[in-house]
Amino acid sequence: MREDICSIPVNDVFLPKEGCPFCRMRDMLEDRMATYITGAAMMEPDVRMETNRLGFCREHFAQILKRGSRLSVALILESLLAEVKKEVFPEGKPSAKKTAAAIHARQEHCFFCESLETNTKNLVRNTLKLWQSDPEFRRLYSEQPYICLPHYGMVLEAAQKQLPKKELAAFEAETAQLTGAYLTELSGDVTHFCRMFDYRNAGGDWGNSKDAIERAIFWLTAREPDATQKADEKNR
Repeated sequence: MREDICSIPVNDVFLPKEGCPFCRMRDMLEDRMATYITGAAMMEPDVRMETNRLGFCREHFAQILKRGSRLSVALILESLLAEVKKEVFPEGKPSAKKTAAAIHARQEHCFFCESLETNTKNLVRNTLKLWQSDPEFRRLYSEQPYICLPHYGMVLEAAQKQLPKKELAAFEAETAQLTGAYLTELSGDVTHFCRMFDYRNAGGDWGNSKDAIERAIFWLTAREPDATQKADEKNR
């Protein structure tokens, strides 16, 4: 993945102040990669070799199918299927053990996931540098609505490797505040949602709890749930 394709100014990620900034960072990277893979990259042999070698996970297959034309996705699949055939059904008679290992290796890799991990690490590194050197960005960071649980762990791990001890403590405290305060709010909304199913609260005010289930799943996983229900809808 060419570096200029995924170079995103960190300020552009944090300025909207909507949801988790690191989720926005991932979404922006995925959006650019999906556009790139189904566009100019189809004609670049080095990129095609990598996509054939690594393939795509289910989630990122869905993204390129959504973004690209059906022809562009078919061209990607044409060479990918040819590569899979060589690995799974090579000349001769491979053992079932080797065939199973080849299939398993396919399921462990994804071109998108590996590119995303590399580029995210670079952007997080730049985020921490800005936090250290730019007071305005430090204020912007502190004004984020929250940081989701997976990205909380990610950014803490990165900070421990990059920041000096004196600044690390302040960064950890600020990031814990963003994550912990939202967790408290979210827990209250989920509890209120549950209480609204008590007959004694019939006709009461749902407050901010109507989408508490979706927000909780998003905070825990960093991904929107595929299925949703109306707030007062009962299970089938």
